[in-house]
Formats: sequence, C-alpha cells, structure tokens
Amino acid sequence: MAWLTLLRDAGYRNPAIFALEYTLVPDARYPIQLEQTVAGYDHVCSIVKDPSRICLAGDSAGATLQLSLLLHLSRSSEPIKRRPGFATLISPWATLVTPKNRDTPSDYLNADSLHLYGRQFAGSQANLKDPLVSPGVCKDRDWWVRASPSGGFCFMYGSEEVFGPEVRDLIALLRRSGCAVRVREEPGQVHAWPVVSLFLADTQGERTKGLRDLTKIITRVIDPQIIQVDGL
Repeated sequence: MAWLTLLRDAGYRNPAIFALEYTLVPDARYPIQLEQTVAGYDHVCSIVKDPSRICLAGDSAGATLQLSLLLHLSRSSEPIKRRPGFATLISPWATLVTPKNRDTPSDYLNADSLHLYGRQFAGSQANLKDPLVSPGVCKDRDWWVRASPSGGFCFMYGSEEVFGPEVRDLIALLRRSGCAVRVREEPGQVHAWPVVSLFLADTQGERTKGLRDLTKIITRVIDPQIIQVDGL
C-alpha cells in the first residue's frame, strides 16, 4: 500500500497495482511461471486497454520474469501493440547460472544456493541457454530493441549484491542496442535493497527511499497529468 500512496501523492488520480502470485520452485518449473506472467499481463491489458499506461515492476526472480515477459511479447503477432510503457526492475536475476554470480561480503544471497534454484526452475541444462528462461543469455540486440517498453527500462540494484556483474552487463548491452535505460546503483547496498529497506530501515524516510526514487522515475516517463498509471 505504501507504493499506492506514493503514486497518488505523485499526481496519479487512480493508480492500481496488480500483484502476480506465481508458483515457486519446487512446486513448478519453467514454463509454468512464464505462462502465469503472460496470463497476468493479458488480464491487465484487458482492463487497461492501452498498454502504454502499464509499468511493469518486479524484484529478484520477479524482475527476471518481467524480462522474460518482454522477450516473449516481442515475438507475438503484434508486439508494438502489446508492449508496456515502462519497466522498473529491482535487482533482476538476469542470468540464472553463471560464474559472475558470486558471493560478496555484504549480500545475504548465496550464489551456490541460487544456482541450485535456477537449475530447478529451468528443468534442464539446455533450458539454461534459453533467453525466455534466463534473459541475460540473450545477446541479440535486435531482440532487446523489440522487447523494450516504449519508455525504456529502469534498473535499481545494490553495488554489493551477488547479481551486480550480470545486471551491469545487461545494462551495457541494452545501451549498446539503443534502448532507453535509467540506472540507480546504490553504493554499499545489497540485493533488492528498496524491498529490504521497507522491513529493516530505522526511519520512515529510509524505509520508503527506494520506492520514492522509483516513483519519481516513473513520473518522468508516464506523465501523471496526462494519463493514469496501472502497474503489474
């Protein structure tokens, strides 16, 4: 509810957040989670009608599914009509299994455990090479250009997190491809720090800092004075 309040305070008259509850490993593996994400997006589109009003958002594996969704939509029969207006990605797990995912002294994630979960999700070694499973393996610039939301991407992550190197590589690739990319790498912070801060920060200002920063970025892309915003 904190984000809804921030969106209203930013000038959006009737913001709505659609929160997807997808099935976790080991209860399901790919492609179930992507199919659920596509179904959720199609549901939002059936209500909103204009996808440019939609801002995708997700953290960690949720952000990975948003990247997979964008790659999937770009291969649909009418990709331009289906692409959202913006995507805000907090600490995406860009590449599921890679030596670049390494433990750091500060982050609470463990690379070995993550790789175990990643393999369980993929279901096979071959799937780990599929961009719809592990988006960071996609090096096709044209595919990323087609997948880009109309207003581009925003990445927010901590400088000390396990996924940092892969996130930086993906950002660099998107920029070389000509995609609009906004980046907030928070010095000294860990994985999904805007979410972690909601529970562990000492003051109200510190708890909502990440969400407030994201809200400001969204308003620069989706003008609250022109249209309403709906989020997935």
